[in-house]
Amino acid sequence: MEELYLHRHFLCIDLKSFFASCECLERHLDPFSYPLVVANKNQGNGAITLAVTPYLKTLGVKSRGRLYEIPKNIKYYIANPRMSLYLKKSKEVVNVYLKYVSASDLHIYSIDECFLDVTDYLKLYKKTDYELALDILKDVHESTGLFATCGIGPNMLLAKVSMDIEAKHNKDFIAKWDYGDVPTKLWSITPLSKMWGIGSKMEENLNKLGIYTIKDLALYDVNKLKQKYGVMGQELWLHAQGIDISRIKDYTKTIDKSYSHSQVLFKDYNKDNITLIIREMISTLAMRLRKNNKTCMTIGLGISYSKDIKGGFYHHLKLDNATDNENIIYNTCLMILDKYCDDMPIRKVSIALGKLDTKMGRQLNLFENITDTKEEEQLNFTMDRLKNKFGKNVVLKASALLEDSTIRERNKKIGGHAA
Repeated sequence: MEELYLHRHFLCIDLKSFFASCECLERHLDPFSYPLVVANKNQGNGAITLAVTPYLKTLGVKSRGRLYEIPKNIKYYIANPRMSLYLKKSKEVVNVYLKYVSASDLHIYSIDECFLDVTDYLKLYKKTDYELALDILKDVHESTGLFATCGIGPNMLLAKVSMDIEAKHNKDFIAKWDYGDVPTKLWSITPLSKMWGIGSKMEENLNKLGIYTIKDLALYDVNKLKQKYGVMGQELWLHAQGIDISRIKDYTKTIDKSYSHSQVLFKDYNKDNITLIIREMISTLAMRLRKNNKTCMTIGLGISYSKDIKGGFYHHLKLDNATDNENIIYNTCLMILDKYCDDMPIRKVSIALGKLDTKMGRQLNLFENITDTKEEEQLNFTMDRLKNKFGKNVVLKASALLEDSTIRERNKKIGGHAA
């Protein structure tokens, strides 16, 4: 198994309370002493807290909760999200990273988190990985005003987990884990969902097997895990050993292999009116397919029920022919919905289009008319041009006027958040 152990120098850097810190910077406030929450005021007390300042975190307030979950005795101020601001600041930070490594050694994991492979730069700078991390975090703060945390590891997994678990508690916001730290630090992680790559649903499944800590997972029979979860089971076991052979170049190869769209809803929907949301989301995804001249072969639909109920599902179907047609994608999603959706209040919808390929034409079936098909494609082409030139709300279906529709508001946003 020795060949599975990478011995490189990865940094995983995360911007502390990014959205909230950006808003504090704009207001000349200290995020470590000011109680600021980023949330959409227009959505009332049920709005999601997209970010909270480090000060509020010390009081027990968590990001990605709801405003009504913040204790009544805590006074706070709300800032509406501004995605254009956060994108601008994120680019500033990435430019700092590019002063130290080339683009091929940088993986942008999210708007506020990146991986850097600094292995081939340590001799150049005549520094250890820890010393280089200190320099980069200092440069980020001096150049952008933002604070960051950093995990260092011999592979991407240990760099990420050391950052998630330990770095935020250290005075210099840096933590370094090596393979020798696996039994003492990695194995003690509990609940399992605190570990990168294990979600709440997988945590429940593993708990049923008597697995409650990463050590339990590491000592479990890998063959049983593989038999139950396939390749994912083996990967979970390897991660529990602190093993990850992925490299940054592996992530750059997988860009744009699927298009996805998810939406957290601010009221309960049911099987009847959720179809409107699904239709609107598919319209957005189909426009993206057409823009990039792509087709998809698999269509996935995920539903999450209300927080009080929990649960949900995600299933996908493979098509006989690749498509970019909205109606085909929509009807496929309805098939999944009808088969798997329970009569429960719905609070989140996710749609994914996979197995993308360049569009080479269209395969008609016996029930399609070539004239109608060409007219539909021309209509979509015209509508796409209008939306690209004048904004996505310039042409909408009449259903956008319905009370349950969210398309007009979402079209005003970037990545689901206010611009």
